Amino acid sequence: MKRINEYKKLFQVTGALELRELKKTYRGLVKEWHPDKFQEGDARREEAEIMGQKIVDGYHFLVSIAPETKAANLEEYNKTIMECGIENYKHKGLLLEISFTDGSVYEYFGVNAGLFQKLINSDKQVRFAKRNIYNSFTYRKSKKAMAPEPA
Repeated sequence: MKRINEYKKLFQVTGALELRELKKTYRGLVKEWHPDKFQEGDARREEAEIMGQKIVDGYHFLVSIAPETKAANLEEYNKTIMECGIENYKHKGLLLEISFTDGSVYEYFGVNAGLFQKLINSDKQVRFAKRNIYNSFTYRKSKKAMAPEPA
């Protein structure tokens, strides 16, 4: 949740995420913080390079959790959560990462340690996750799942 709020603040998002507004803000931020605007050796050039990377990361992250993106990928997501089992999971802070048996990986934001413990201790983890996690938390498909598997 911290990362979501940080990126929303950077992109000045106060309400719902809208891809059109996000893209417009992204372009403005890229122009403002482009490293080429600063002379070689200028301390702000290094800051601009860091901010540039943060802007790109934030844009891709916010696009991945935007309602329009989720709607476009809903069929694939529903197929994964309804037909696949849980292969693995990791929990750190309030982030739960679930790897499914079809190779896809989804991140769920705001999952506390107590709920994660209930998932681990459940004798039917898939059923527990369907009822308590999959559609209850902000989620996104992880970049890890998008990368091709090594041969």
